[in-house]
Amino acid sequence: MLPVGLGWGHASPAVGWLWLALIASGLYHGINPGMGWPLAVSAGLLDKSPRALFRALAALAAGHLLATLLVLLPFALLLVLAEWQRSIQLSASLLVIGFGVYRLIERRHPRALARIPPTQLALWSFAVAIAHGAALMLVPIYLGLCQAFELDAGHEAAGALMKTSVGMAMLVSLVHVVAMISAGGCLAWLVYRYLGLRFVSRSWFNLDVIWAASLIVVGVVALGFNFASRS
Repeated sequence: MLPVGLGWGHASPAVGWLWLALIASGLYHGINPGMGWPLAVSAGLLDKSPRALFRALAALAAGHLLATLLVLLPFALLLVLAEWQRSIQLSASLLVIGFGVYRLIERRHPRALARIPPTQLALWSFAVAIAHGAALMLVPIYLGLCQAFELDAGHEAAGALMKTSVGMAMLVSLVHVVAMISAGGCLAWLVYRYLGLRFVSRSWFNLDVIWAASLIVVGVVALGFNFASRS
C-alpha cells in the first residue's frame, strides 16, 4: 500500500504505541456523540430502515476522512524538507496543545456548524472534524510515525520522500477513520436496534472538557517523543 522506502524492518520500538494511539483516537472519536453517530440513528429511525443508518455512517466517515487528509497532507509535503522535520514536529505539537487550551476556554460550538442541514452529513462531519480539532489531533501521531520509520533516510530524491509521506498520511487517515466509524457504528446500531434514543439522553455526558484535555495530552506526549528521540 505504501511506496518502497518505508523502513518497516528498522522502525523504532515506539511505533507500536503510536499505532495504538492512532486506533485509540479513532475509537474515542467514534464513541463521542459529537462526531455524529446519533445523527445516523436519527436517519435510520426517520426512514425506518437500517440502510438509512448505514448510509449516514458512510457519509460521516467520508467527511471525517476528507478532514483528516486535508490537515495531514500539507505536513506530508512539508516533510520533503527533511532538515526541518523536527521543527515541524515541535510546531505541530505546540499547535495541538494550544488548540486544546482554546477549547477548554471557549466551549461554545462554532455557529457555522448550526447552519449545515442535518441531511448534509458528509459536509457536517467534515466541518465538525475541522472545528473541534479531531483532524488536528492526528498530526503529532502522524509525524511521530514518520520519524519512527525514518522516512528521510536513504532518499536522495525529494519526490520519493514526498510519495512515501503522502502514503503514510493516507494510511494514518484510513486507520483512524475505520476505528472511528467501527466504534460509532456499533453504538449507533445498538441504540437504533435495541436501546433507543432515551439511552443517549439519560446515559451520556458532556465530553467537551475531556475532548479538550485529550488534545493537550496528545500534544504533550508528542513533545516528549520528540525530545526523547533527540537524546
